[in-house]
Amino acid sequence: RKILQTLASRLEKLGIDAQKPDGLCCPLQPVVPSPIINGYRNKSTFSVNRGPDGNPKTVGLYVGTGRGQVMLRPGQLSSLYHKCHFPSAQCYEEFIRHSSLDPCILFHEGGHWRELVVRTTRHGHTMAIITFHPQELGQEALATQKALLKEFFVCGPGTVCALTSLYFQESTMTRCSHEQSPFQLLHGEPHIFEEVLGLKFRISPDAFFQVNTGAAEVLYQVVGELSQAGGDTILLDICCGTGTIGLSLAHQVSKIIGIEVVEKAVEDARWNAAFNGISNCEFHSGKAEAVLPQLLSSWEDARPLVAVVNPSRAGLHYRVVRAIRNCKPIRRLLYISCKPEGEAMRNFLELCCPPDPGKKLAGEPFAPTLAIPFDMFPHTVHCELVLLFTR
Repeated sequence: RKILQTLASRLEKLGIDAQKPDGLCCPLQPVVPSPIINGYRNKSTFSVNRGPDGNPKTVGLYVGTGRGQVMLRPGQLSSLYHKCHFPSAQCYEEFIRHSSLDPCILFHEGGHWRELVVRTTRHGHTMAIITFHPQELGQEALATQKALLKEFFVCGPGTVCALTSLYFQESTMTRCSHEQSPFQLLHGEPHIFEEVLGLKFRISPDAFFQVNTGAAEVLYQVVGELSQAGGDTILLDICCGTGTIGLSLAHQVSKIIGIEVVEKAVEDARWNAAFNGISNCEFHSGKAEAVLPQLLSSWEDARPLVAVVNPSRAGLHYRVVRAIRNCKPIRRLLYISCKPEGEAMRNFLELCCPPDPGKKLAGEPFAPTLAIPFDMFPHTVHCELVLLFTR
């Protein structure tokens, strides 16, 4: 409600009469509940840091921000995370505590062992991804550490995790893509698999996939209804990840065009389409701000065009918003945001502001039409907001 009030107020300052009698910029529907309340998260990121007892080789979850941030031990947030995640964290902690190498808490202080990411699916698959700072270690020393990790999780105490995939990534940065530093498969299958709305999806280590699979199914069904996409419609799926939204709606549209920056996710999306027998789709790899303007600049297809965007917390690049604004055939846009009070608000204003030749926003402005919050993150104050824009 506060977000819609803020948007209405800021649109008023731009000379747009968007405020309704209740102070909102558009109708707000009740929160759509998650079908799963406890243990819903299919992805966890465990940090390595000093625990409550001061041990620097402690694996846990950070809660809070700034000075109020605390590290919780695996199991203390069982209401959020799937129970299969905690054995992996406990085993990783056991491994690094027996390791001769130090943890990497602050890059400039040295050390090697960093975070653990655990991904699970309803098929019972578990993927573990261990991040390691190589510092000055040579290839022989790195090979030794990888061999020890594999032995621990395949033949040693770590077998209780029953890992489907064990990955290792050497990283000198806070976050590294596969292109920057490849994920190295130490054991098991290269992918894990999940089923969404009757379709099978494969998932790579760094591919985006909604953390609450059950709630995502509800979200995608509502997006399909709000899109009003018919058999002659082309659906633009921008920031498409592994293609879940587009492929789940492929049966009701003429064509799906997906755009995604993570190359491995695009490979997953193409595989997912082929495996599920979906041929009316194409996926483009690259930054949306580079791919979309080029795609739409020469758009001549007369079929109805609907856009769905599902960006990260950073929101859409300005050139993406400009390309959407300036593409006349797009009359309906669904914006899915996990942080609508952040950079997404800037996007909302850019989509709805009056034409501005200085900013090359020549297209007719959109107007917020309907907002639906989804409880994608039970036990937290956060929600996923779907905002429908039309013109």
